Amino acid sequence: MEYFGLLSSSGNHGRVATVLVSQMRNNATSPNIKVDFNQSTGVAVLSMQSPPVNSLSLDLLTELCINLEKLEMDRACRGLIITSNQPKVFSAGLDILEMYGKSPERCGEFWRAVQEMWLKMYGSNMVTIAAINGSSPAGGCLLSLTCDYRIMVDNPRYSIGLNETLLGIVAPFWFKETMANTVGHRNTEMALELGLLYSPSEALKIGLVDQLVPQDQLLTTATETMKKWLAIPDHARQITKSMMRKPTLDKLTSNREADIQNFVSFITKDSIQKSLRMYLEMLKKRKA
Repeated sequence: MEYFGLLSSSGNHGRVATVLVSQMRNNATSPNIKVDFNQSTGVAVLSMQSPPVNSLSLDLLTELCINLEKLEMDRACRGLIITSNQPKVFSAGLDILEMYGKSPERCGEFWRAVQEMWLKMYGSNMVTIAAINGSSPAGGCLLSLTCDYRIMVDNPRYSIGLNETLLGIVAPFWFKETMANTVGHRNTEMALELGLLYSPSEALKIGLVDQLVPQDQLLTTATETMKKWLAIPDHARQITKSMMRKPTLDKLTSNREADIQNFVSFITKDSIQKSLRMYLEMLKKRKA
């Protein structure tokens, strides 16, 4: 099973506070998520702000899902732009510390949150645009792949891809199918087997991203692109989106518990825990 990318650990594992249930109308901020909702355009901008690299911890994933649910329920909200407030990184992927030295129950809770994020994003009725402001490996790439459209900053230092095999990990079927639905079977086969990370120009070439822009034009381009998508009648677009994505969504929905058990049994193996420990030690040395 896939579970993380080349990322920094977050170290923050407290439970999400119940204060997040307050009704969101215009703007909302939780510790790891900032939402700006424009009533007049019907578009929300959701910014991840979990330093240093928006590692997808249980906290961040839970906050993300809570905010997505609120926006989905608000009939005035038709579009969502998802981006990052952290410089040079969209999201570095799933948080290793959620999987290292944790009980099977805790690992299962974390994986359920990863599933929930994907189900909510991939099945959203809103128009979703990823404004990718920096590198986006593994789980960060998955998050962007759930969106209807991806715009990435044109900087050769940034990279994007599902690179799990580099660390001896296997991406689960729903990661694989999300990518295959986007870039085709052969590109996905090559990318997953080799753990490829693509530069923005390479990602554009295979269709992993849809558009490249300079850094200072990212959000303005996302906003302009959103107008084109919102010009389509919602019901027709939503039904078409569901028709395209429902088979993939249904496959996970009907296999959630088995998928969680597969992940937990894999991640708690001694050999995998040893790999995680070595990777965390490497990160510490890199920081030093």
